[in-house]
Amino acid sequence: MKVAVLDITGKDTGRQVELSSDVFGIEPNNHAIYLDVKQYLANQRQGTHKSKERAEIAGSTRKIKKQKGTGTARAGSIKSGVFRGGGRMFGPRPRDYSFKLNKNLKRLARKSALSIQANDKNLVVIEDFNFESPKTKNFVDVLKALEIETKKSLFVLSNENANVYLSSRNLKKAKVVKASEINTYGVLNANKVVITESSLEGINTNLSK
Repeated sequence: MKVAVLDITGKDTGRQVELSSDVFGIEPNNHAIYLDVKQYLANQRQGTHKSKERAEIAGSTRKIKKQKGTGTARAGSIKSGVFRGGGRMFGPRPRDYSFKLNKNLKRLARKSALSIQANDKNLVVIEDFNFESPKTKNFVDVLKALEIETKKSLFVLSNENANVYLSSRNLKKAKVVKASEINTYGVLNANKVVITESSLEGINTNLSK
C-alpha cells in the first residue's frame, strides 16, 4: 500500500512511501484487539478501592439484645453489616487488576489496529518535523494544516522529541508517542493516526519480529 507523504503545512511533497503489508495490511484479529485493549485498561486501574468491614468498624462489642424471645432475628454485634453504621459485607478490597499477555498476541493486536486505521483512510504520513521551542501554538498550526484540530489524533515519532511533546501536552485531543510506545488502545482511540516518515522503520521493526 502506497501513501503520499505530506509536510506539516498539509501539502503533498510529491513523494510516496510503501506501507508494509505485514503491518498495515493484515486481516484484523478482533479477539487479539479485545484482549490487548482489556489489558491496557486494566493496567490503568489503581486498585486502591477499600471499604471497612465489620472487624474494622469502631463500636461496642456487647451483644445488643438477648438471643431468644424477641420475636426478631438473632443479633450479636452492632457492627454487623445488616445495621446502619455497620461494616460493609463483601466490600471491595485493594487488588491488582493487571494481567499478562503473550508478546506475539500483542504484536498481532497492534498490527490489526494499524491495519484497520490504514484501511479506513485514517492514517497520515508526514515529513519529520521539529520546533525551535515548545509552543502549543506551533502544534495547533500543524493540526489545522492537517485539518484535524477538532479530532482525536495520535502522532507517532521515531525518537523522543521534547519540543514536539511539550507543545502537544496542553491539547486534550492530541497525543504524541514514540514508535516503540504504540499500543492498540491508543491507535484505535484516535480519529487520525499521524506517522512521521522516519518512524515507519521503527514500527516495522518492532511489529515484524
